Amino acid sequence: MSPVSHLLSGGVLVALVTSCIPVHAFYLPGAAPHDYRVGEKVDLFVNALTPMLSGTDDPKLRSLINYDYYNPGFHFCEPQGGPHKQPESLGSILFGDRIFDSPYDIQMLQDNGSCKSLCISSIPAEDAKFINDRIREDYALNWLVDGLPAAEMKIDVKSGDMFFDMGFNLGNNDGPHAEQPALNNHYDIVLRHHSPSPGKNRIVGVLVWPSSRGGSQDSLLDCDSKVPPLVLSETEENRVRYSYRVMWNESSTPWATRWDNYLHIFDPRIHWFSLINSLVIVVFLCAMVSMIVYRSISRDISRYNAIDLSEDVQEDWGWKLVHGEVFRTPNNPLILSALVGNGAQLCSMVGVTLVFALLGFLSPSNRGSLATVMMICWTFFGSIGGYISSRVYASLGGTDRRKNAFLTATALPTLIFMIVFLLNLFLITAQSSGAVPFGTMLLIMLLWFGISAPLSAVGAYFGSKRGAISHPVRVNPIPRQIPPPPKYLRPWAIALLGGILPFGAAFVELYFVLSSLFASRAYYAFGFLALTAGVVGLTTATVTILFTYFILCAEEYRWHWRAFLTGGGNAFWLLAYGLFYWVSRLSLDSLSSVVLYLGYLFLLVVLDFLVTGTIGFLATYWAIRKLYGSIRID
Repeated sequence: MSPVSHLLSGGVLVALVTSCIPVHAFYLPGAAPHDYRVGEKVDLFVNALTPMLSGTDDPKLRSLINYDYYNPGFHFCEPQGGPHKQPESLGSILFGDRIFDSPYDIQMLQDNGSCKSLCISSIPAEDAKFINDRIREDYALNWLVDGLPAAEMKIDVKSGDMFFDMGFNLGNNDGPHAEQPALNNHYDIVLRHHSPSPGKNRIVGVLVWPSSRGGSQDSLLDCDSKVPPLVLSETEENRVRYSYRVMWNESSTPWATRWDNYLHIFDPRIHWFSLINSLVIVVFLCAMVSMIVYRSISRDISRYNAIDLSEDVQEDWGWKLVHGEVFRTPNNPLILSALVGNGAQLCSMVGVTLVFALLGFLSPSNRGSLATVMMICWTFFGSIGGYISSRVYASLGGTDRRKNAFLTATALPTLIFMIVFLLNLFLITAQSSGAVPFGTMLLIMLLWFGISAPLSAVGAYFGSKRGAISHPVRVNPIPRQIPPPPKYLRPWAIALLGGILPFGAAFVELYFVLSSLFASRAYYAFGFLALTAGVVGLTTATVTILFTYFILCAEEYRWHWRAFLTGGGNAFWLLAYGLFYWVSRLSLDSLSSVVLYLGYLFLLVVLDFLVTGTIGFLATYWAIRKLYGSIRID
């Protein structure tokens, strides 16, 4: 196996594995079930308030700022002694979870249907305006009971399936409440339980129906009487009584499948249509490219190798004209090799994370497990990035290997950390719970610069010992002149043209991914995502090889950067789609939300550019070595 094949074999293996695994992953619980006894306390935890898509015909997200449940502006009831923060994983913190205990008193199978008062809160006029603004922005409360999120039961109008939509509205601003929103201050909590054996009860569903109950807040509590909604005055102090009622509902749903109602896939036919459409495009593209390139190259190789050496020397044409230039050192090999190394590290992280997700290890009950696994994989795959970057740098003719190792280990983490730090300042200014705590930032710096960077240096050391990849032809001492290329083969043109097909294979799935990231919607269709990632990788490699062949036929031998740009071209379409998503699905009024969205979108574009650019470059490198190794050079 050739050296470049060694570099590609890991990525190809991951793509093949993820493409062959069935799309329906089994559920592997992240924790053992809790068996409750009758009368045992059931803890209700509260999480940060998040904006949600409004329930109109044209839903739009109005904010990207999360708020702590116990933010002083909300005046929610607190437990005795004050709220206590619950331990969370690294990924959970990064995704904005801020979990606290609550004053709700719930015992297993006790007080069924009893109306209880939680507390009476005084809300000043300025905080009433703050709450009303959050209601207008469609903020939702997020509770957790036995690891399950509280949800509202809804019906999918397209399929007719019942599902649980995580979170429930802070208030109501629809219809007659468009001008004066109503605050939900009463909660009907329905806890669905399953009894696998006598005396053992397991919670398998949490539903909440919020309602607004106005009128006198000091009168006798009655949860069934008809009262007007509670509208907060923005000119005077308000008294609000929070109340709740717990209802127990026996269910036949076993504990192992209790998440099925939450992880609803909206119109799975769209996923299947997108996937089949992408597969058809890939098969057609690969067949077309293989046929054209194989026939053209085979004819050229046969013609070159059939020339009798005793005859007069005949002039070369096409891609053979540049055989003495094709492996010439490109401009800025240090930067290119560092980009390829970081892209390989990201590819490894994505591949392993998808395998874990497909095997069911990233349980939804383990909040933040996806981000945690990604961070751990990124940290320990620094050795892969350093190894590939070092070998590519040596193969491109680079000599300053220490600078290469340093740049590979620090450049991308530094860029990401700077962007995240700036975005974090905006979150802190907006008093958002999504701001990453200082201790967590230090932990991330320790992971990146204390573990990943040394591992990258170790990988670079072994890559340097392995040395450069051998090339089948020598480089001429004097570079040949390059004729003006056609307009469609200029760098900006091939980047845009080459990115259309890979982006087209993923843009439908991309909508659901963006909705999960920004609209707080659960996404667990990892089977579709893994197959789509495999299709995108294969399409990127094929398109990049095809455009590089056209470039060489035009006597343009500076293919290295062009191959990376062609592979990463779909990142420009991702940026365009992100801006379209902003216009069509977001209605952001605050500067902080706009900056956050554009900042996170820029990070996605950069990471996508590195991953797909690396796939395109390594695939092209392998193809060019195969191409020029198959001809006889006189």
